[in-house]
Amino acid sequence: MSASRIKRIFIIALLCLVVTIAQVSAKEAKPKRCLTECKSRLGIVSAFGEEATILLAETSNKREYKINGNLFTTGKLRGNRVVIVLCGVSIENATMITQLMADNFNIHHLLLSGIAGGIDPENNIGDVVIPSKWAFPLEVYWNGDSNVPAPCGTPGDLLCLGLKLSKFTSTPNSDYQVPTPGGSVGTGLFMRDTFVRSDSNFPDGEYKFDYKVDPEMLAVAKSVNAQLDRCGARNLSLCVSKQPVVRIGGRGVAGPAFLANPNYRDYLFKTIKAVSVDMETTALAHVAYANEIPFIAFRSLSDLAGGDGFADVGAFFGSGLAEGNESKVTLGFLEAWAKQHPDS
Repeated sequence: MSASRIKRIFIIALLCLVVTIAQVSAKEAKPKRCLTECKSRLGIVSAFGEEATILLAETSNKREYKINGNLFTTGKLRGNRVVIVLCGVSIENATMITQLMADNFNIHHLLLSGIAGGIDPENNIGDVVIPSKWAFPLEVYWNGDSNVPAPCGTPGDLLCLGLKLSKFTSTPNSDYQVPTPGGSVGTGLFMRDTFVRSDSNFPDGEYKFDYKVDPEMLAVAKSVNAQLDRCGARNLSLCVSKQPVVRIGGRGVAGPAFLANPNYRDYLFKTIKAVSVDMETTALAHVAYANEIPFIAFRSLSDLAGGDGFADVGAFFGSGLAEGNESKVTLGFLEAWAKQHPDS
């Protein structure tokens, strides 16, 4: 057989191999999530109406889709193809709406924009926090006392129940303690990790305490130089006493309880160094992780959770400062993101 014929056979075989690999890769590729609209978009979720209203006012080429009674608006915002939705308050609503968005639109990244209560006493009203990770501290094992739970025989072992104790509450008296005149009284509330399953960890799933935000999105957020206001747009006579700033990093938390307990707030700060608390973000983070969608969240602080640390709370809610500062950071991020991803 001639050398030229051997060469042709080799080239044909190589091309067949490339085609086969491409076909296998195509079969293994994830289907687009676009039950309603298939264009690749950045998904934006807001908890309160005023937050979404500011962003929608800046959006062009808007089109609305009503899905299960919820309005999803597509369009172009600061150079990005987006879909925006108002989820409403609570873990349940944030979970449901985020999954609806992931199922009905082709979401490449997720962003949550809203307000929150402060936990770190060094932060102030009007500050915008951008945590690097989010947790569910009220995912708990409620024991009868302050001893480490031992339902499966060994202290700290919860796996026979399909649960896992958090590393932060794995020792005696690490549960939430209520201060009393006679000393602290344990509640038996021990933090747990949360179980989550995705394509990547199938079939075993995994237990997580923290859901980390997307590193690239966090890097872009660090580059934003938003000029935050001290006075809100609705009432310029109502102002906070300290100039708000953007604070990046730390652990944000969310849960089903509206936190107005300063003792529990202090416990969260001392135990897990939390910086803010709300009722939606970690739910979005859980759904994002399960669907393998990168995410980030911006939260403007409304008060020190429990109400005994921020004297300016009335000014904050009365002036529209919260929505204004949060939206400035969000819009600044979107502009910076579009420069790095012009086709997004």
